[in-house]
Formats: sequence, C-alpha cells, structure tokens
Amino acid sequence: MFFTPSNFLSLARGPLALLFMVDNAVCRSIAILLAMVTDSLDGYLARRLRMTSQVGAFLDPLMDKLFVLTVAVIFIQEGRLELWEALTLISRDFAVLLFGLYLAVRGSWSNFKFRSIWSGKITTTLQFFVLLGLTFHYAMPSYLFYSFILLGILALCELYLTERQAKLSL
Repeated sequence: MFFTPSNFLSLARGPLALLFMVDNAVCRSIAILLAMVTDSLDGYLARRLRMTSQVGAFLDPLMDKLFVLTVAVIFIQEGRLELWEALTLISRDFAVLLFGLYLAVRGSWSNFKFRSIWSGKITTTLQFFVLLGLTFHYAMPSYLFYSFILLGILALCELYLTERQAKLSL
C-alpha cells in the first residue's frame, strides 16, 4: 500500500524543506512545525486506519532525514550551522546505516523487522527543535550537538539488542 493518507503526510515533508530557500523566519518556522505535525500524524494515522506497511515504515524516517539534511545544507550555506554541527546532527542516521551494513554483512538483513525505536523519535524531535532555534538565529550549545552522537550510540545498542532478542526467540 503506497497511496495511503499516512504515506501522503510523510511525502509532504520533502517539499516543506524547499520553503527554506526563502530566507524568512516565519515561513521557515511554519515549515518546521508542519514537518513536526506530519511526522507525528503519519504513524498515528497508519495505525488508526490499519494501513501500516513496510513502505510507510521506510518512507517516514527517509522523509525526516531528507527534510533535516536539506535544511542543514541550507543553514551551512548561510553560515548558521558549522559542518561539524551538521555532521553531529545526522550522526545517529550514520549509526543506523552502520547497523544496516552490519546486518547485510551477516546476511540477516531480510530477517530483521525494522520499526521505529525510541532513540529515533527523540532524535527527530530534537533535530526539529534545533532547526527551529537556528531559524531564529539562536546560538545552540555544543553539548546539544554532542547529544546526537550519544543518541547514535544508543540507537546502535537498541538495534543490536533487538536483533539479539529476535534471534533468541526463534
């Protein structure tokens, strides 16, 4: 099931990032708030309408990352975000990618059931709030960016333990 209300909400986050091409804090904050709302509603709608799917489980985080990455690149170009800050902002995503490579090397990629994890929800929410703060030129403390690295490590632990538990229950 590709054309579902929840997938439509997920897909809407991509074009919202294009609103950042306009250097207007109100326009940008509306884009972030809409991204946050669609991120909250898509999963809820999928479960409520009983239209959950692997496509939706993949599409939702993909559109989150596309939104955050697009906005981060724009903020780097505008000098609002340093490269190291942007890299830490997406470091959890690198950690999840590493876990995917680990599964591929072990040959257990197809057996692993991907689902949202708590560290992902925290990371995405925190990313949106950081982008909102940067929209209004707030200086973000460096420890906030380092917290994304910690969330990446926690994601690796959570995914690894989930994989181990799934193996034990077989």
